[in-house]
Amino acid sequence: MNPKSKAPKHLQSETRQWFDEIVASYELESHHVKLLVAAAESWDRATQARKILADEGICVTDRFGQRRAHPMVNVERDMKGLFSRLIRELALDIEPPDSRPPRLGGQKY
Repeated sequence: MNPKSKAPKHLQSETRQWFDEIVASYELESHHVKLLVAAAESWDRATQARKILADEGICVTDRFGQRRAHPMVNVERDMKGLFSRLIRELALDIEPPDSRPPRLGGQKY
């Protein structure tokens, strides 16, 4: 891993700080850094959607006068899901196994 990996400048300051803490705490390969950038971007997007929802509410009125969910509800949900998948893919909180898991059902190969 390149020790000079810094958080991209387009991230929010709190997210940049989190990014830098992760990079300092873990030995990441270049593909892990890309996953981390994507996770940070998705978190920022979810946060932006949340702020819009706080200002505008979770419902909007469409052109037919019907109430429906604000489009940012979907953005927030999708970005939080993406963030969770990317963090899981990075496996930052899981120690690697010491050995291979046992075979299921005693199958012989």
